[in-house]
Amino acid sequence: MNPSNGYESVTAEHSTIVTMNSPVKRLIAVLAVLALLAVPAMGMSSGPSHENGDGDPTVKYGCSCHNNGATSARVVVMVTGVPVMYEPGGVYDFTITVADALTLSGGDGNKKAGFLMTSESNGNFSWSDDQDIRQADGAPDDISHSEPDSDGVWHVAWTAPSEDVGPIYFWLVGNSVDGGGLPDETDYWNILSFSINPPGTVSSEESGATLDTRTISVGDYDTLFVIEETDAQREAERQEALSHSVFLQGNMFFWTSLVALIFGALLQREILERRYDDGPEFLAMELAYPQAIWRSILSIASFLVAVNWTASDSAIYFPPKAVVEEGTNVTDLTGFLIGCAFFTSAMFAYGVYRTILAARAEQTVKDRL
Repeated sequence: MNPSNGYESVTAEHSTIVTMNSPVKRLIAVLAVLALLAVPAMGMSSGPSHENGDGDPTVKYGCSCHNNGATSARVVVMVTGVPVMYEPGGVYDFTITVADALTLSGGDGNKKAGFLMTSESNGNFSWSDDQDIRQADGAPDDISHSEPDSDGVWHVAWTAPSEDVGPIYFWLVGNSVDGGGLPDETDYWNILSFSINPPGTVSSEESGATLDTRTISVGDYDTLFVIEETDAQREAERQEALSHSVFLQGNMFFWTSLVALIFGALLQREILERRYDDGPEFLAMELAYPQAIWRSILSIASFLVAVNWTASDSAIYFPPKAVVEEGTNVTDLTGFLIGCAFFTSAMFAYGVYRTILAARAEQTVKDRL
C-alpha cells in the first residue's frame, strides 16, 4: 500500500535484502584486502618484479623475501657463451643455468628455478617460443622466466649495440625454489655480475683462446662440475685402493723379513765363531788398511745420504715426475731408499769390523805359504 505523501515505504522484503547484502559486501571487502596483503608473500612464479620489497632493483640487490632476503652460495648461477669483447651488432647465444648445489651433487635439493637478467638496456635479448622467458615486469628491456623451469636452463640470444658504447655490464639473479608456492627459507637465491669489453679491446691478432666465449658462474664451486660415480666405478676404485694397500704391506713384510734373515744369519755366524774359537781368515796389514778405509768411507757416505733423505721434505718417485706426463701413476720410493741406505751403511760398518778381526787373527801355516 502506498502512503498518501507519495513516497514508497520500505517493505519487509526490501529490508531483508539490504540486511543480507551488507554482510556480503563486508566479506568481499575483507577478502579483497587479505588478497592484496597476501600478494607480497606469494612466490612470483611468473617472474620477479623489477623492484624488490625494499624498493631496490631486484636484479642488483636480490630478493627480499626468499631465504629471508639473504644470498646463498648453495645456488649455482651460470652463464655460458659470454664473449670477452663484443662486436657492434653481433649476436651471442647465452645459456643461463640456475640450480641447487645439493641437487647437482645428487642430493634431495630444490628442482625448480627462475631468473632475472639485465644489460642495463644495452643491446637487446631475444628467444625462441619454446623458452619460458618473458620481458621483466616493470623493465621491458630486461628478461625473466615466465614459468619456474624444472631443469633451470634457458637459451637466449643477446644482440650487441650497433655502435661502441663502452663496456657493458650484466646482472643476473637466480632463484632455486622448492615449488611450494611460498617464498620461505627453503628457497635460495644468488647474484652473478659480469661485463663484456668494448670493440677494439682485444686484438684479433691474439690467440683464438683469448677471443673465445667464456663460462661465468657463482655459487658452490665444489658442485659445479660434479660427476656422479656409478657403482661399478666406486667398486673399481675400492679394488684399486685395496690392491695398492696389499702391495705396500706385502713389500713391507718382504723387506722386513729379508733384513731380519740377514741379521739373524750374521748373528748366528758370530755366535758359532766364538763357540768354536773360529773367525775370519788372517788378512795382512798391507791389505787390511785399504780395505778398512774404503769400507769406512762407504759406510759413512751411505749414512749421510740416509740422514739427508730423512731430513728432506721432498719425496723420491719412480719414474720421476719430471719425465712423465701429469696424472701418470708413480711410486714413492722415499722410505724404501732411506731404509736401503741405512742398511748399506750398517753392512759396510760390519765389514770394517770383520776386516779388523781378520787383521788381528793369528797366522797359520797355510797363511805363511
